[in-house]
Amino acid sequence: MALVYEKESYAIRGACFEVYKEKGNGFLEAVYQECLGLEFGFQGIDFKEKPALKLDYKGHPLEQSYEPDFLCFENIIVEIKAAKALCNEHRAQLHNYLKATDLKLGLLVNFGHHPKLEIERIVY
Repeated sequence: MALVYEKESYAIRGACFEVYKEKGNGFLEAVYQECLGLEFGFQGIDFKEKPALKLDYKGHPLEQSYEPDFLCFENIIVEIKAAKALCNEHRAQLHNYLKATDLKLGLLVNFGHHPKLEIERIVY
């Protein structure tokens, strides 16, 4: 069974590891977001930072939108954290974002974990 967006998610993961290798843990999420945006650009990864994704309720458009940290390759939500560890609330948040946008893959990336970067794939 093939992974969903295997090649694309591999490239995103590589960029995340590069940021973690350079900065380590201990910074605020905003620092990692800025660094990751730069690294995506350096590596030629197609991305949008904080794009407004439209939501609806029972077929009716909502005024509220959802802004993921990154949308890569038009299909992969990348949500970053700077926490001691990922928790079920983080996973539920990303799962709900996938469900609300009809996207199939999200990467939950935690730069705050020590001694290594945490990355979880969530498939909807």
